[in-house]
Amino acid sequence: MLHDVSSIAEQVRGGDLAAADVIERALSVISTQNGAINAFTTVTAERARRRAREIDALVAAGKDPGPLAGVPFAAKDLFDIAGVVTIAGSRVLAANAAADRDAAAIRALERAGAVLVGALNMEEFAYGFLTDNAHYGRTCNPHDLTRTAGGSSGGSGAAVAAGMVPLALGTDTNGSIRIPASFCGVVGMKPTFGRVDRAGMVPLAPSQDHVGWIGSSVSDVALAWRALSGEADIGKQLSEVVVGEATGYFAERMTPAARAALSAACAQFPRRRAVEIPAPDAARAAAYAITSSEASALRLDDLRRSPDLFDPATRYRFLAGALLPAAWYIKAKQFQRWFRGQLERLFEDVDVLLLPASPMLAPRFGEETIEIDGHTYPVRPTIGRFTQPISSAGLPIVCLPVPGVAALPIGVQLVGRPNSESLVLAVARQLERALAGAQA
Repeated sequence: MLHDVSSIAEQVRGGDLAAADVIERALSVISTQNGAINAFTTVTAERARRRAREIDALVAAGKDPGPLAGVPFAAKDLFDIAGVVTIAGSRVLAANAAADRDAAAIRALERAGAVLVGALNMEEFAYGFLTDNAHYGRTCNPHDLTRTAGGSSGGSGAAVAAGMVPLALGTDTNGSIRIPASFCGVVGMKPTFGRVDRAGMVPLAPSQDHVGWIGSSVSDVALAWRALSGEADIGKQLSEVVVGEATGYFAERMTPAARAALSAACAQFPRRRAVEIPAPDAARAAAYAITSSEASALRLDDLRRSPDLFDPATRYRFLAGALLPAAWYIKAKQFQRWFRGQLERLFEDVDVLLLPASPMLAPRFGEETIEIDGHTYPVRPTIGRFTQPISSAGLPIVCLPVPGVAALPIGVQLVGRPNSESLVLAVARQLERALAGAQA
């Protein structure tokens, strides 16, 4: 029951299911599962129970509590939660005062009737792809506890995949929603840059940070999007969709599992057009330079005052970013604008782009290298090979799993033109159904 946002909301709104019962079941699953997975850093049980009682009272009074009525959700621990210290995966912020109000994204989901049940583990300051946190522990992949759930929104992906909550807030700067979605076999959505309010969120790189969420199905993330945006569904069939099948960089250097996932997804589209995304290596370098420069500028005072409070790996990334010449950042921002324009031109001929999500399955903790096509590559940077180049364009993206191609989950990305979230979700829902039918 906890996996299905729409059925929970429908039953709670109809009075067939009490929100209080839904929350108790969610809290029970969290209590049972979290010890092994370590997805939650804080559980806001009493707040959740109080909010559930309010929703049940609204239903009893004949009032509509919202399209997400009674749906339990959790938030990556860089969103402010009233009464809780926002730690952002770091000891640096642990001595701060508790937040005095919720982040805008949390308020928006609760206005729609959802119920916050806690905060989720993450990479320190959202800077990484593994959620192997030196301070608060690693978040394990529910499909194999020896493997990462991905990052930086690893707690969000793991919590949904393990059935602890059906919906989780995350952020995505270079792939931090899409990587956990791919590794954990769930669905992640990154809306167009700026379409979801970031107030009350600890930033990593302000010109690239996106607020998004993870759910167990495309329908679940679509319902959350409709609740926040007010946009209606689009009826779109795969036979009508022209998909851009990326060549070159986005068709190279991936494991057999990633290649099988991409091929299986492509096969569901009868209308395909080969497209070449321009300068992907430069796009990735620009995204890295922008992230490093902006992130280090935000943390420089903390690095000077309390360097020992940082995980050494994160500290070195921030220090490296602080040493980047300002001219590099300026050139990266210029390239970002050019690259966004180039991508938007691609959508004159296609409805969406189809890309791999990750070159590999979730790696085991401690694995430093991976072999692909006879060559050895470092794991950590290779994880973001297909998410990072496209990130700085600020486009809406849905990552969904491709079932049956490997022993562990792996996904693909559907990318749309700016502000085309409803179209991307419609195509993703049709693709999800077609892939499930191909497995049946």
